[in-house]
Amino acid sequence: MTPTLTPPASSVAGPAADERCDRCNAAGKLRLTLAGGSELVFCGHHANRYAEDLVKIAVQFTADPEFTWRGADMMSNSN
Repeated sequence: MTPTLTPPASSVAGPAADERCDRCNAAGKLRLTLAGGSELVFCGHHANRYAEDLVKIAVQFTADPEFTWRGADMMSNSN
């Protein structure tokens, strides 16, 4: 197994104002970093709709300061 390095939370930026949801092209509210280092961006609707599945594949997340992702508690409980 290849070890995976995860950057510190302070070095991972949240979604930029011009980033769009990978699912529907709405404004991005959540950025997920996957184990391989790739990233996904979701709008608030899709981030919360798929939260249970997203926490299974994400190693880190950052959210828009005004957005509350329901997967945040699941991520902290999985560590």
